[in-house]
Amino acid sequence: MTSPDSDGVLAEQLLRLTRRVHRIQKRHLERRGLGVTPAQSRLLRTLAHYDAPPRMADLAERLEVVPRAVTTLVDGLEASGKVRRAPDPTNRRVIRIELTDDGHKALRELREARRSAAEEILAPLTGEQREALGGLLDTLMDGSAAQRC
Repeated sequence: MTSPDSDGVLAEQLLRLTRRVHRIQKRHLERRGLGVTPAQSRLLRTLAHYDAPPRMADLAERLEVVPRAVTTLVDGLEASGKVRRAPDPTNRRVIRIELTDDGHKALRELREARRSAAEEILAPLTGEQREALGGLLDTLMDGSAAQRC
């Protein structure tokens, strides 16, 4: 059984690890010169999960942010040519957000940057430790003992 104090230590370790992951990912992004912020990166990754271009409101809901925040992110990504606003074919009042070819290219680069960052972070761990960490993270994320593939 864990004590409240040990849970506090674990919580602090998780927060410190999260900050370290963000710093390392940001550094890997900057090295690639994509000109994409971590928040814009998250929006691009989210866009890639839709089968059809979403509305800004859909993005705000999925990202759990206010619509104005999505507008700002889309403005920046549109200015750099990574996304475009497109009218909905069935309702001209609705605007959809689409990835451009440059956006797809940026996503590939972002995946590589994330992979490089993960390799750096996980380097001290053995394969067995990585497997165990993956199982623990699945449990924490899902709230259950998820099956790892």
